[in-house]
Amino acid sequence: MSLPVAVALAAKPASADDKAAASGTPFDASTVRALARALAQKPYQAPDDKLPDELKNLTYDQYRSIRFNPQRALWADTKLDFHVEFFHRGFLYKDRVDIFVVADGRAQPVQYSPDLFTFGKVAPPHADANLGFAGFRIHAPINRPDYFDEVCAFLGASYFRAVAKGQGYGLSARGLAIKTADPTGEEFPVFKSFWIERPQPGTSSIVVNALLDSPSAAASLRFTIRPGEDTVFDVEMALYPRADVTEAGIAPLTSMYYFDANDRVGVDDYRAAVHDSNGLSMWTGHGDQLWRPVSNPHDLQFSAFSDVNPRGFGLMQRKRDFSEYQDLEAHYEKRPSLWVEPIGDWGEGAIDLVEIPTNGEIHDNIVGFWRPKSKLQAKGEYLLNYRLHWCWDNPNRTELARVVQTRVGAGPGEKTRLVVVDFAGGRLMGADAAKIHADVGADKGKIANVVAQPNPEDNGWRVSFELTPGGEKVVELHAQLLADPDKLSEAWIYRWTP
Repeated sequence: MSLPVAVALAAKPASADDKAAASGTPFDASTVRALARALAQKPYQAPDDKLPDELKNLTYDQYRSIRFNPQRALWADTKLDFHVEFFHRGFLYKDRVDIFVVADGRAQPVQYSPDLFTFGKVAPPHADANLGFAGFRIHAPINRPDYFDEVCAFLGASYFRAVAKGQGYGLSARGLAIKTADPTGEEFPVFKSFWIERPQPGTSSIVVNALLDSPSAAASLRFTIRPGEDTVFDVEMALYPRADVTEAGIAPLTSMYYFDANDRVGVDDYRAAVHDSNGLSMWTGHGDQLWRPVSNPHDLQFSAFSDVNPRGFGLMQRKRDFSEYQDLEAHYEKRPSLWVEPIGDWGEGAIDLVEIPTNGEIHDNIVGFWRPKSKLQAKGEYLLNYRLHWCWDNPNRTELARVVQTRVGAGPGEKTRLVVVDFAGGRLMGADAAKIHADVGADKGKIANVVAQPNPEDNGWRVSFELTPGGEKVVELHAQLLADPDKLSEAWIYRWTP
């Protein structure tokens, strides 16, 4: 087995421990689950964040100057369709992560060495340093057969992200969320160790096993990763709470939304929109399809959408034309959407959405996840499987028209707001215009002058109405196109705040 990064120090003779490490330890699909179960029975220990003085307080630019040598990538000297490179510790990524390579049923540690990196603006650590790594990234020929592009990365706490063919990085996923938006503070689980399984020649997938830990729970996650037109992660999770967990977030997604046509208050920017995702899409267990545009609120907003056995949910990027952003550097039109497809029954719970105020595009401020209704009990075992689609669009076909744009601005009367929602596609194509009407409502305030009309510019329909909040701080709105008794569009749901 070729292991270009599993290096030993040439100046040191091989000891009995070195030889034992070289032969590896037994490993199978149940190994990490057993480790997580055992870890949850012990008191929590914070990760090792000790670093040499030269690496303790790196700036962003200093950390970026540390580069892994791609010629030393895992499997770089083979014909396999995957290479693995490693991230150095430092800056925000101080926690030590241990990484193993699995082949022929045995796991071997990847040995850290400074000569795997070039250090740019940073003094390199001592040659004998045993620092471990901060994380890793996987490269594969996703865009063309002769070049290995970065397709996913695991770096920081339990964060990871990926791209489909032709995309650039945007939103992230996490292994687990606990107490998100809780006034007492959020708990951030971390990946302690990874086991990367060597793929067989000619295979188009790679398996990564992860051991997760936090004060409240330990877990194992097994990711089967298939890069392509959509990059798909099949996730098998075994969760073991140390204590009762009442606010668990399963399959958490984290994204950025700064502004768009529904939310430009106080924004002075040449671009028409800036966001990695512009809405939360939900397909409920009852078959309803919902679209909730996200926003950059003045105050933190928390929304919960109750459901039983959801079919899927995701933070989506629906605007796909360069002209809708006009950003030659960020290319937000190429950011991934991320769809979560539960496998099996998840029972009762809610899809939670957290919207956090931000004054710039460098901060992730949108979080979505599944929250089980019942608490996760200490000493229990919870098995949850799901599929992550890093994609251009929802992987499930629908006959319903979809929301393509939400706009909010000043209304014709004093203290009124004009809301405009555009729908397109699906059953609207060829529908009898005389039968189409809009169902519009609000839980507070007053709705007036509802208009549903064809939009010849996109072969869709536009729904507009006036909202008079009447001093309310939060108003829940909904709109949907119908041709009784049929639904023609997904349901638009929106939270208006001043």
